[in-house]
Formats: sequence, C-alpha cells, structure tokens
Amino acid sequence: MSFVQGQADVLAVDDDARNLIALQGLLSDLPLQLVTAKSGEEALRRLLKQDFAVTLLDARMPGMDGFEAARLIRERERSRHTPIIFLTGAYQDTPSMTRGYEAGAVDYLVKPLQPEILRSKISVFVDLYRKNAALVEEVRERAAAEKHLRASQQSLRALAAHLYSVREEESTRIAREFHDQLAQALTCLKMDLNWINARLPGEAQPLRERTQSMAKMIDETMTSVQRIVASLRPDVLDRLGLVAALEWQADEFQRRSGVRCHTNLADSGVQLEQGRSIALFRIFQELLTNVARHANATRVDVSLRAGAGRVVMTVEDNGRGIEPGRADSPKSLGLIGVRERVVPFGGQIEVEGARGSGTRVRVTMASA
Repeated sequence: MSFVQGQADVLAVDDDARNLIALQGLLSDLPLQLVTAKSGEEALRRLLKQDFAVTLLDARMPGMDGFEAARLIRERERSRHTPIIFLTGAYQDTPSMTRGYEAGAVDYLVKPLQPEILRSKISVFVDLYRKNAALVEEVRERAAAEKHLRASQQSLRALAAHLYSVREEESTRIAREFHDQLAQALTCLKMDLNWINARLPGEAQPLRERTQSMAKMIDETMTSVQRIVASLRPDVLDRLGLVAALEWQADEFQRRSGVRCHTNLADSGVQLEQGRSIALFRIFQELLTNVARHANATRVDVSLRAGAGRVVMTVEDNGRGIEPGRADSPKSLGLIGVRERVVPFGGQIEVEGARGSGTRVRVTMASA
C-alpha cells in the first residue's frame, strides 16, 4: 500500500494534459497525491506497481479507450478492487453510462464536472482507503504478534518437554544410586549385624536386644528406600511396560488411600515407546494425587485403549466433582502439568464433571 501518514494516491487517466492540470488544481488541498497517466496502457502499467485509493478515468481516449481500460483493471489481481470513476464529456447517453458500470465503474460523472460533487466522492474513497490501510496494518501487526506468541508457546512447551525429560533421567539416576549403593549398604549392615548378634555371649541379652532393634530399623529403612526408588522410577515400568506399571500404581494407590481402584487395562493392546509411556504413567500418578487431595471419592475407574493411531486413558472417580471452570483455572497446577505433558506427543485432555457427580478425565495421545 502507498498509504503514508494519512496520504493516499489517486490515479487520473486522460489523454488531454489540460484536464489533468485542472484536476490537480481542483484536488490540491485534499490529503492525497494525484498521479497522472495519459493513456489506458500507461494507467495499467502504473496499477501494476502501485495501489490507488480511486482511479479517475476518461472514457474517450485514442487507442485503448476507458471502457477497455476499466475491464482490464478489473481483471488484474492488484487493481481488482480499486474504485473507478468515469469522467467524460463525450459519452453522455444512457447506453454509455451502462457500459461504464458494466466495465466495473462505481460512478459515472459527465463533464462539465461539479467540483463539490467530485471532491466529495473522491474524499469518500480516500477516507475508505485510509481506514482500510490502517486496518490492514493492524491485522498485519496482530498476525505478527500471534505468530510470535505461537513461537513463544512452542518454545515454552519444548522447554517443558525437555525439563520433563531431564527430570525423568535424573530420577532414574537417583533411583539407581539408591538401589545400587544405599540398598546394598543397608544389606551389608544387616548381614554384619546378624554376624555380631550370632557371636554375642548368652549373658549379653541387653546387647542382643539392641542389635535386634537395630536390625528392625535397618529393615524399615530398606522398605523406605524401596518406596522412594519406586516413586522415582518404578522398575516395573521399564521391565514389564506401561500396563503393568499402571496396575501396580493403582494397587499402591488403593493400599495407601483406601480408595478402591478398578482397572480395565489387560486387553488394551497398548505398545508405546518409552517417552510416551513415561508421560502417561506420570499423568496417571498426577490424576490419582488429585483424587486423593480433592475428590473425597470412594472409587476410581481406570481404562486404557489404543486404536487408529491414538491411545486413550480415562480416569473417573465418584467424588464431589470438579467445579465449573476449575479445569481451566491457572491455579489448577496439576491439570496444567498434565496438559503440558501431552502436548509434545500431539495429545489433549478433556475434563468433565459436575458437583456431586464425580469427575472424568480423558487423556488422548498419538501412539507413534
């Protein structure tokens, strides 16, 4: 667009230089720049390079007349919507005016022109052009802002996915360290303590009781280590896969919380690569945590199905039900985390619930 600081360009086409000079004087105080052409061919060349608020076109010109020029202007993509006003003293009959409108003109003025009428009509189109130019610029800026926003969101999601991956790797490393070093060290301590206890004299009953107490504490510590290792990275997820890991987690949840957890997973036929399996497993853990914290439920139903390139996990409870709008609240950090986990895998979540009727969360993810 040639729109600069409120100014618009108007194209005047006439083979008579005197008419062009008269138009320049007539329109000199309007916020526009008058560009002239002395033939239809020259007008078409200018319209290929520049946008105009309106084209003032003489109907009678040698060579290509105004009607033919108007038709060709309308056929070209850049000038298709440029308003055309015929200015002519040669063709004043109704058939000529009809021909002008059929060629694509928005108005047909007969000479001698009424200056006020011409200025008024041109001002309308100039004003429309300026507003349209401003609107185009606003749309362009908004599109650029939206593009930048989408790029920022993609970067944040990529960063979140990377952080999740790093956290899983770190959790796996720590779990391995706990298992390979701390658990082994506790086992060695237990063996040494048993060795000492077996060699205590019969009259050293207080020492025997102390060693037995120490052995019990070692056993409890080993149980805690196993629980920590399992929470960091369940061994069953790596050894037996996602379905077995979900069943194990459901059993653990039921044992700790007392909430019945019914699973429908055995025939799911789900085979996922490690990253997707980990994401679904962590999502399941988060959803169960939400149930324990907020739902006041007595039963949870879990299902997992695969097909048509998608895997769907549904977790439904019979608790108090999620409040309207709560699922999309920025304070629902658990659900925000769930959404961020599925995005890198082309996934989405749907949360349904009503007060007193429980909550159902459906997680959908591409299976490959």
